[in-house]
Amino acid sequence: MPTTAPAPTSARRRPSSSARRDDEAPIIPILARKVREVEAKAQRGKLGPTNRVKFQVIAFLVREERARVKADTELGDAARAELLKRLDGVATILAKTAARDTSLIQLLEVDQATSPVAKRMRRDWLLESGAELAPDELIITDVAPVVAAPVVPAALAERQVVPPQIEARREANPFLAPDLALHVHKDTPRRRLDSWELMGPLYKAFESGAGGGQATMDLPPVPEFDRLSPRGREIMPHQSRFLEAVRAGHRTFLLADEPGLGKTAESVLAASVADAYPLLAVVPNVVKMNWAREVERWTPQRRATVISGDGEDIDAFADVFIVNYEILDRHLSWLGSIGLKGMVVDEAHFIKNLTSQRSQNVLALAGRIREQTSDPLLLALTGTPLINDVEDFDAIWRFLGWTNGQKPGPELMAKLDATGLTPADKAFYPEARDAVISMGIVRRKKKDVAKDLPDKLIADLPVELDDEYGRSIRQAERELGERLAARYRRIIDARGDRGLAPGEIDDDIVRLVAQNELDESKAAGTGTENVFTMVRKIGQAKALLAADYAAQLQRSVGKVVFFAKHIDVMDAAEAHFAASGLRSVSIRGDQSTPARQQAIDAFNNDPGVGVAVCSLTAAGVGLNMQAASNVVLAELSWTAAEQTQAIDRVHRIGQDEPVTAWRIIAAHTIDTKIAELIDSKQGLAARALDGAAVDETSSDSVQLAALMHLTRQALGAA
Repeated sequence: MPTTAPAPTSARRRPSSSARRDDEAPIIPILARKVREVEAKAQRGKLGPTNRVKFQVIAFLVREERARVKADTELGDAARAELLKRLDGVATILAKTAARDTSLIQLLEVDQATSPVAKRMRRDWLLESGAELAPDELIITDVAPVVAAPVVPAALAERQVVPPQIEARREANPFLAPDLALHVHKDTPRRRLDSWELMGPLYKAFESGAGGGQATMDLPPVPEFDRLSPRGREIMPHQSRFLEAVRAGHRTFLLADEPGLGKTAESVLAASVADAYPLLAVVPNVVKMNWAREVERWTPQRRATVISGDGEDIDAFADVFIVNYEILDRHLSWLGSIGLKGMVVDEAHFIKNLTSQRSQNVLALAGRIREQTSDPLLLALTGTPLINDVEDFDAIWRFLGWTNGQKPGPELMAKLDATGLTPADKAFYPEARDAVISMGIVRRKKKDVAKDLPDKLIADLPVELDDEYGRSIRQAERELGERLAARYRRIIDARGDRGLAPGEIDDDIVRLVAQNELDESKAAGTGTENVFTMVRKIGQAKALLAADYAAQLQRSVGKVVFFAKHIDVMDAAEAHFAASGLRSVSIRGDQSTPARQQAIDAFNNDPGVGVAVCSLTAAGVGLNMQAASNVVLAELSWTAAEQTQAIDRVHRIGQDEPVTAWRIIAAHTIDTKIAELIDSKQGLAARALDGAAVDETSSDSVQLAALMHLTRQALGAA
């Protein structure tokens, strides 16, 4: 643990008029009030960035005040003991809150409040307590501008490749045309909101669905004539309105239409409208070939090239470069130097983890494009922008240049400043949400823009695992629950029940026990019995039951898409289909792009192919498989978004039949609870993006919530 930070010698504490005159430490009542506010937010699962900073400042001031009280020679022993007891009370609430949200534990160890936001918060609380602060504590300067990271980090320098064709392109045109607009000096005025912490309030505005209404910017009306579609094709009205916004000069978009509404075609045409060539499309490996096809279909006058491996076969003079996330790190150097005018990130939720190399590569390239082009076209495409938390927006907003992660960019800041409000005003939040939406969020639902697209139904089919293997799974599940319950009881015995009523369970301790188990399970991998190995065994036990149901379904309704998470489940299903006389194709992560596209084409076009056996992770995005209207989900995902993406491979434009997804659920196992938790997570996107008034759910991950359920069940309080 860090050493205790002494109180600044320049500060003298005097009780304010609002504090008790005989109170030797008037900061303590303020800390007690603030810590209760943080605790209340944590209990509701709403501990956003602002409250995390508040938690950090409270912890710092508790240590600072404790050091001051101990060193104060004018205090009597009784008074000192009383003040330390009150500080311990604040520290106890901090610890209890950290047990509820274990990500806070690292903030307890921070030795000082270093960010400008934290420093301002500390200053304001001390002034409220009546403290006299030195001038250097009263004036707090803003954070230094964020310096963009180099496109190629040192760790990746040796991996860089330069395809021979790229050298030919450079020799043909060794100089990039200068963009004179980049050199126009723009003064950034000091704004009224510069001293406010704004990222937390922006997230809060979306998390609460402030103001209601769907998160879609105002779009121009449908033009009288379709001037964009090539011969023999026609764009839909909702696509046309988006493209008119591009024609009007808008250049950054979070295109969050529900899956199946033609985001790829819109992006290809947007590049044509904006003349944003060369264009880079960073996409999942499974859809690289489909992107090349869409460029050819919608902009036949343009050339696309797909980058594979080290790029030996690419067309360096193409207009559109298509690369998958996995190999982008090898091509950062030359992609950052050819003068890209636009960039599309498909399935943009893939970059939500800012610590991953994948996200850093994408953000570095986007930064370089903004350095080279004054008004580049930047598109983030995802039907599921939120996976677990509203802060999943962070990386996408950074990619688009709307924020730098610490504060809004100049354009968004100007919009927020124009509201005339601050985060202290309740009316700020709907205005802030609208300001971000106007930056370029476009969210349309199928039911709103594709009236002829049938609704989808998710039907659960419970199956009984009544063989020896199934019984062993249920026994392993009970043993895991008992192990968790035993840990809970040991903690309760060690600390005492602290007033718990008979049969009452402390949810904070349940969460702490479950989080520890989850962390250990992730570290252990598949070598020991844990929640991950258990769910995999359930999938294996369900494999033949799910495959048999899919075979029966295929005989009565035609083509079926069968999704599984693990290779052994896919293998078992394919063997069952072959034994049943059904032709099937397989779509997996280890296939080459041509082989995968051949399988998709065979399923969509060959009447003799009855089933497509697909990997939930490798085939769950970007594929068009609307030849089927029935989906069998043999294994459950850990996120609602992954399940939705899989179903929407068939629930797309071009589908003219009702779509049904059949979830195979192992009865009397944790499978049932996981399905329930996945469904509960659907409310997050509905609140944040669709403005729906739905019940708020916990922000806990499905894995953590499932382990908490097992613990409560073993304790007799499920």
